[in-house]
Amino acid sequence: MAVKSYREALSEVLRAEMRRDPRVIILGEDVVGGLGGSSGEEEAAGGTFGVTAGLAAEFGRGRVIDTPITESAIVGAANGAALTGLRPVAEVMFMDFMGVCLDQILNQMAKFRYMFGGKCNVPVTIRTLMGAGYGAGPQHSQNLYAMLTSIPGIKVVIPSSPADAKGLLTTAIRDDDPVIFCEHKMLYGETGEVPDGEYLIPFGQANVTRKGSQVTIVAFARMVLLANKVADKLAKEGISVEVIDPRTTSPLDRDTILESVRKTGRLVVVDEADPYCGMASEIAGLAACEAFAALKAPVQKVTPPHTPVPATPELEQLWIPSPDRIEQAVRATLQGQGFARTG
Repeated sequence: MAVKSYREALSEVLRAEMRRDPRVIILGEDVVGGLGGSSGEEEAAGGTFGVTAGLAAEFGRGRVIDTPITESAIVGAANGAALTGLRPVAEVMFMDFMGVCLDQILNQMAKFRYMFGGKCNVPVTIRTLMGAGYGAGPQHSQNLYAMLTSIPGIKVVIPSSPADAKGLLTTAIRDDDPVIFCEHKMLYGETGEVPDGEYLIPFGQANVTRKGSQVTIVAFARMVLLANKVADKLAKEGISVEVIDPRTTSPLDRDTILESVRKTGRLVVVDEADPYCGMASEIAGLAACEAFAALKAPVQKVTPPHTPVPATPELEQLWIPSPDRIEQAVRATLQGQGFARTG
């Protein structure tokens, strides 16, 4: 297996799927990259983060489409294209602007199959950026996957590694239902081994990134990396921590989470999203409802406070859950103690 970055893995999938299936198109703000220099030649830089770099040069502007800055039109066009037989990959550059196109997601793409009696497919993939740590401010740094997870009719995917980025994006593009594909912007430079050739990961199949017997950590996106670091550090002290990355929140692999909680008897949930009505609360509720008898200590939630993401870099770093806070939560649950949750 080759070592690739998260960004490279995503780009590889887009290129491979466009070659494999002529129905796959890409549309969004700056997905081509505009024009470069006075010559007017296409730059094809692939937008701010370079994931779609070079695709327009290979597949043409008819399949890689720069759009105006209007998320409602991007997602609306993708919906219409899907209903006519194409397989669009739409980019909503920042997840924060899902509110602009929420009707197209909530009341259209998520409902088409149901309202048309199962007679149509809506194979739309929406790639979107999320997450703090880039100093992008409160309107470009939110994690809203819990809000999207609560919408029946769409699938929500959150890859945390280059391998998962490849396997899950391939599955998303080939899926006949709408998929929201959430990419944490702080992961684009992360590298790791990526399987060669065609590689798909089924939705609803969690990844146990660290095996353990004393405490279960469930974490999402970038928080998986921090949880792994904490697990490795505590292992040197003889503390055995199991880390679970759900990879998809809809569908959610409840069985793997519950099996781990019943084995360890302790649960810490690490989520960069808001503490209220988020996935941390959902996972904590799942354990309380279906594995309560196995719990040896209160469930711990490690989240940011219930505030907008700070614009000041120093405050932003305090806002993001840290390895120290994760470690404190693990130690607290081992002692059977409650932990002062943020928010």
